[in-house]
Amino acid sequence: MKVLSTLILATAGAVMLAGSSFAAEPTKDSLATVQENISDGKAVLVDVREQREWDSGHLEEARLLPLSDLRSDIDASSLKKRLPDDRIIYTHCKAGVRSCYAADILEKHGYEVRALKPGYQQLLDAGFRKAK
Repeated sequence: MKVLSTLILATAGAVMLAGSSFAAEPTKDSLATVQENISDGKAVLVDVREQREWDSGHLEEARLLPLSDLRSDIDASSLKKRLPDDRIIYTHCKAGVRSCYAADILEKHGYEVRALKPGYQQLLDAGFRKAK
């Protein structure tokens, strides 16, 4: 019995480690740099939260592209219609986790992506404007 529980714990740990290795690391860009790049047209901000979260409040500068859409095997031509491929893509979510997963998916499609660690509320607190 002890061997079985050890095996289960080891398997669960391996799965958790493997799952976490597939997410991109958060950007080291400061929020001031992020805002500057967006206002200068060098970057776009992508909100990867779900539609219901977006509807309850979102950033003025953001575009909605839910992580669930990205995970549903979205093709390159559909992405090109929604995101420019000649600018930096900053991803954000509620707490900084989904933004890293979305960044990983977008990077695999050839985008220059930088995931933001601060979540929606932290971005508002840092001076990003809420859409009206």
